[in-house]
Amino acid sequence: MTDNDTAPQQPIQQQLQIELGEKEAEGIYSNLAIITHSPAEFIIDFTRVTPGVPRARVHSRIIMTPQHFKLLLNAMRENIDRFEAQYGEIKTDRQGEHPFGFRTSGPPVPGIGGGDKVH
Repeated sequence: MTDNDTAPQQPIQQQLQIELGEKEAEGIYSNLAIITHSPAEFIIDFTRVTPGVPRARVHSRIIMTPQHFKLLLNAMRENIDRFEAQYGEIKTDRQGEHPFGFRTSGPPVPGIGGGDKVH
């Protein structure tokens, strides 16, 4: 009998190769996100609002399962903690806040569309 016959099988770890296309590498700027959900999914619509322009177009829509959305939220919290440990607290001063932007509460922005919360 060899050691391999009695040793527990170790899972083989594969390295995930992620490809980043040229267009995707440019990124998309967003200063408004609308988050909605159903029992099966969370939907995040990213847009940007320009002063003096009454309409905003969705530039990207991300649809995730509730489980993946929660994992994303946890990863974002961890990254915020690391960022603030290195660079200091991120200020989110509410004084002079306009009706657009990332917010944690309040009614949807008129003319932008439905949504549980506007962020």
